[in-house]
Formats: sequence, C-alpha cells, structure tokens
Amino acid sequence: MCAGVLAGAVVLPADADIRKMLAERVDTLAGKEDGVGIVVGVVGPRGRRVVSYGHLDHADPRPLDGDTGFEIGSVTKVFTALLLADMVQKGEVALADPVAKYLPAVKIPERNGRSITLLDLATHTSGLPFMPDALPAFDDSAATKYGAARLYRFLAGYELPRDSGAEWDYSNIGYWLLGQALTSRAAMDFESLLRTRVIAPLKLTSTAITPSPKMKAHLAVGHNAVLQPSGPFSTVPIYAEMSAAGGLASTANDLLTFLAAAMGYERSPLAPAMATLLSTRRPTPSHGQAQALGWVVIGEGDDQLIVHDGGTWGYVSAVAWDPRTRVGVVVLSNQMAGVGDIARHLLRPNVPLERPTAAMKRTETALDSAVLDACAGRYEVPDEGAFIIVREGDSLTIQPPASWGLPKLRLRPENLRDFFVAELPLRVTFQTASDGRVNGLLVYPPRGQQAMRANRMSSDR
Repeated sequence: MCAGVLAGAVVLPADADIRKMLAERVDTLAGKEDGVGIVVGVVGPRGRRVVSYGHLDHADPRPLDGDTGFEIGSVTKVFTALLLADMVQKGEVALADPVAKYLPAVKIPERNGRSITLLDLATHTSGLPFMPDALPAFDDSAATKYGAARLYRFLAGYELPRDSGAEWDYSNIGYWLLGQALTSRAAMDFESLLRTRVIAPLKLTSTAITPSPKMKAHLAVGHNAVLQPSGPFSTVPIYAEMSAAGGLASTANDLLTFLAAAMGYERSPLAPAMATLLSTRRPTPSHGQAQALGWVVIGEGDDQLIVHDGGTWGYVSAVAWDPRTRVGVVVLSNQMAGVGDIARHLLRPNVPLERPTAAMKRTETALDSAVLDACAGRYEVPDEGAFIIVREGDSLTIQPPASWGLPKLRLRPENLRDFFVAELPLRVTFQTASDGRVNGLLVYPPRGQQAMRANRMSSDR
C-alpha cells in the first residue's frame, strides 16, 4: 500500500487497500467481535468517497457507512472554536475580551493582574487544568450531582499555576468555560446556539449534541476498552455539562461536508470564520506543532497538516486535512482505541501506522473487603507522580497523576491481584512482599507503553 504526491496532489490508496488497512486494525483490536468497526471518509479535488469495515452492533448486521453516527468527542472543540470565530467576525465578541466580561457573576481565576481571555481558552493557554480535581468516578452515584454549580465552585477556588497565555495545557474545562461565555453573550443555550450559528449554515443534517430519532437509528454502538457496550457520553452529568468540549455526535458524510467548506470546495457563509480559526496560533510543547483556534497545526509552510482527534468512553475520531493539496480525511470508530495515526498516514505515508494491542474481554469477579482494604493506598512512580487507590463501597478506584488528565476510574478485579478499567485500556497488578503485604503495583498505561512500577508510600483505608 502506498500513497504519495503526484503533480501537487495527494494520491491516496485505493478503496480496497484502505479497507484492508481497516480490517487489519479492527481484527487486531477486537478479533472477530461483531459490532466493532471503522469508517474512513476522504474529500479532495476528485470528490469524496467513504470506505468502511464492520457493523453497527453485534445484534445489528447493517454495515457501517458514511451515514453511521458516532460520538466525536473533542473534535467538537473545532465546532466551538468556529462558533467563537463567527461571533468575532460579526463583532459580537473579541478574542482579547476577558471571559469575566460575559460572566460577571462568576469568579474567574486571575494571576498577576492578567485575566483569562477568550483567546486563551480557545488555544488551551488559560492555565486551567484538563478537568476539575476530585471528580467522582463516572459511574459513581455522586457523579449525578456534578453539574455547572460544582464547576463554578471549582473555578472560584482554583489558583492558576502560571499567567494566562504563557503556556499550552490542554483543557476541557477551558472549552466548557468558553461555551458558557458565548452562550451568555448570545442569550441562548449552547446546543441551540451551535445548531443555529454553525450546524445549520453548514447544512449538517446528522450532527447534534442531542441526536434526533433518525440519527439514533443509525448510531453505531460504542464499545469500551474491554469490548463491552458503553453508554452515551451524555448520560454522565459532568460530560453532558461539558458539551462545548466534547458533546457532538456526527457522521463521516457530515464531517466531509465540514472539511469541504474548510478547504473551499463548497461556498459557506462561515468561510471567513473558518479562515479566522487558523489566523491565530500559539506554540505547544510538541516540536513542530502549534495550537490554532480549535485546530492543531502540525508542520510548517507547505508541509502543514491541520488536525484534531477525539474520544469518548466508546468512540474515537480523527479529522485531518492538508491546506496545500486540499485533501482531507475523516476516521471514526466505535471502539475505544486511537485512529489518529490512520488519518495522518493516509495524508503522509511516512507517518507509520501504530501497532495496537489487542483488546480483551475481561470478566469482573467479587473480592472480600479485606482484600480491597489491603490494596488501598498511595503509590508513586518516580518522575511520573502518584496513583491514589481508594476503597469506595465494595470496589476500588484509581486516581492517576494529574498530568494524565484522567478522572477517577473504577478498578474491576479479575482475580486477587489483577484489576482493569473498563472505560480505558488501563490495567493494574498489585505486588506483594514476602510477608504477603501489598507493597507496590504495576500500572499498564492506556497507550500501550511499558508497565510502570509504583512503590507503595502509604495506606488509605
């Protein structure tokens, strides 16, 4: 399989070759598990095409196609940024405006006299963290009470670690706050505002925060890291509240329409706003990468790729396009394993495909409370941080280091020592000393890195 540049255009693999790539990925990840698959959409000078592999669900033999719905996670941020850019174009807001201008009743963190601006939020340079701390496990009953009021209380007590605008740090709560500011300015709820100002003008008929009955009928069933069906992201209140950061569902066909407008193949009233998205950029810690409004820009000059990836507890997505050759790719899957490498590889063959680890169906077992108590504690990995294991009711939870950007997650036991997380490919094996006491653990990270040894520092019962 090969692709290259011929007469200034990207030459993509044939449909059969793309389908073979998808089959190899799906079969590696899920074996012959029905209901797991990937859809690839391509748009460029030669039009658009869609290639897929897999079915909607193990009980639904319909093949995935361009009209199949998927949660797109953080790709939603590009839509939120486009809403911001459109409001800037119309003179309703300015990028340099302080967030507090539109939320005067809310205490917004400041540092050294500098206020967080709309630009800071849209470029992940506000200084706000990825998510609020002390989040309950997403399937905990306490999660049902975590809404806007709790988020505002978190903001009111948060101390910025650096001046706003100084450094890049990816932030879901930042995009939530951006959505709040825009809705306050427009005096309209976020879903209605996004639909009216972005989705409808682009004629996206299968993109929404709340899917229509027609969309639901074509929605692929999401699968978590252990190949079990996952519930909609919107059923977890904290994530439902953060729809501006990751709440959209869409299809390959709609996202190709979005890319066609971004690349100028279709006339759009949002063309000036789409240009605004790329006109302002701030550096990120990754070499050769910059943060625009919503979009991430990889490379410079004629070698640029414009990208964004997304993921929820049962779906992953990637959108990438080349502004020089005007070729774009959409990749959507209903299983919790990354597809960003596929999108980049199709546009840049020198970007290698990843070698994913096969997902496994795992069976949870019940353990005595004494076993769970013996595992609770604080475990530290040098240069990585602390993993906090807490006994909560009849189970354990794990809070990874803040740098991982993950909420508290429930650990499910397979046996006395091996535990897994259903939502992500994250596993833990507790280790014991010669006297039988738990003295450490091995953490197997979600991205397939080597296991990390964490030493037990204290008990937490």
